[in-house]
Amino acid sequence: MGFIKKNLLKVIEWTESDKDTIVYKFPVGDRYEIMKGSQLVVRESQAAIFVTEGQIADVFTAGTWELSPDNVPILSKLGAWKYGWDMPKKSDVYYVSLKQFIGMKWGTANPIMMRDKDFGMIRIMGHGEYSFHVCDPALFMRECFGTIHSFKTDDITDYLRSMVLAELTDLLGECQIPALDLAANYLELGDTARDHACARFGKIGLAVDQIIIRNFKLPEAVEKAMDKRTTLGVFDGKMSEYAQYESVQAMRDSARNPGAGGAFASMGLGLGLGARMANQFGEGLDGAGKSAPTVKCAKCGASMSQNAKFCPECGAKAVPAGSVECPKCGKPVSAGAKFCPECGESLAAKCPKCGKDVKPGIKFCPECGAKIK
Repeated sequence: MGFIKKNLLKVIEWTESDKDTIVYKFPVGDRYEIMKGSQLVVRESQAAIFVTEGQIADVFTAGTWELSPDNVPILSKLGAWKYGWDMPKKSDVYYVSLKQFIGMKWGTANPIMMRDKDFGMIRIMGHGEYSFHVCDPALFMRECFGTIHSFKTDDITDYLRSMVLAELTDLLGECQIPALDLAANYLELGDTARDHACARFGKIGLAVDQIIIRNFKLPEAVEKAMDKRTTLGVFDGKMSEYAQYESVQAMRDSARNPGAGGAFASMGLGLGLGARMANQFGEGLDGAGKSAPTVKCAKCGASMSQNAKFCPECGAKAVPAGSVECPKCGKPVSAGAKFCPECGESLAAKCPKCGKDVKPGIKFCPECGAKIK
């Protein structure tokens, strides 16, 4: 019975049961020899490696293969197959998954140092994902998994993650992208790191398909400086309005402080800020709502500013109506005054011809018409 079982045609295949297995060794027991005419099934995204006496005999790609010396020329050249598969030597079959392994995580255990033109030397942390696949099964077997029965992603992720981080660290040091512009270049940085990492991955039979940068975290001090710079940019050209808003907010926050110190502080701050704001509003009202006092010209009666030196209508020297000009200092003096309040000059005058009292400033006597000197 055992002899019959050993010589039955066998189907060799691997149905993947999980998403993390990269290499699977097909189990061949003592009573299960690979005989002539056995069927080898290799599915898409798989490769099968035959190993005989410690040597890689052949690598089979996707398809259904009937094992015989006619269609397996490499196997037929080995000493194990010179008997036409009637008395074969023990062989091992390794299935290698060629699919893309996605969602592999990377993250910085220690900060990455980079030089920034705005903030100087800064340290950043980052995290993201990457994906890879086996591109050379034979090389991958020789360099990584050897002859173990099963090889999973957990067995190699630490090594692959270190290669990804090495490329990103080197890239950040060379690219000289400002910290303010890092977020705008995540895709470009990831693609460049992937292209550089291909050579490292290729040495062990792997290919890196994608490196994704989820986030680079800047130091807290740098983030605060960036927030302040952003705020200044928002209020560019409107700093006076922003200062008034901050003053009102400070008054409100201080007034809400229930402590005695807060009460006194709020009183002082409120008085100071209130006085300052009252002055600002008062100056605005003075400029917009008030007008300078006016008087009437003594000659033509037109309205003119109290401080005007000449009448804007007739051009005469500005003497308000009901006033006379002091003959000595030229200042306007109220009619009927006997002395000038500015220089003390006597304003009483007599006509040199008829002796009548005349008003100061007139040139001819109203009684006799004589010229008043």
